[in-house]
Amino acid sequence: GDVIHRMLTATQYIAPLMANFNPSYSRNSTVRYLDNGTVFVVQWDKVYLQGKEDMGSFTFQAALHSSGRIVFGYKEIPVPVLQISASQHPVKAGLSDAFMVLNPSPDVPESRRRTIYEYHRVELDTSRISSLAAVEFTPLPTCLQHQSCETCLSSELTFNCSWCHVLQRFC
Repeated sequence: GDVIHRMLTATQYIAPLMANFNPSYSRNSTVRYLDNGTVFVVQWDKVYLQGKEDMGSFTFQAALHSSGRIVFGYKEIPVPVLQISASQHPVKAGLSDAFMVLNPSPDVPESRRRTIYEYHRVELDTSRISSLAAVEFTPLPTCLQHQSCETCLSSELTFNCSWCHVLQRFC
């Protein structure tokens, strides 16, 4: 999206492993990306947890395919993810999306208040994340494949569409 806000890591993310990583700790630590037009890959290579460098380095990646498929690959996970402290930074893995609406503020008529609506979250069981593991997400059909609300609502797909008062349309 085009809006950066402090709730971004809580509501909008694609996270193979979110934690308090410090890529500047070692000269061997890198965060690299590749985009070949069909797949966009981000790899965290030999990254360490801030203040917990003795735990060892982590290597993992996220691959976003143009088909909508997402693959998380874990090469080196030196400790169980459940042992990573969330006191300095959230520890999670999965997908989340939200949208923001600017509403008029009742206190100051000329100002607007940002409201974030998280509409979907998939949380991975972090106890299942280990070295040489992978997770694949395959997209379900959505209304976006239809050309109009009418064709979406009359489709054979099993959506749970409902009226959204905020957007004034079916979602």
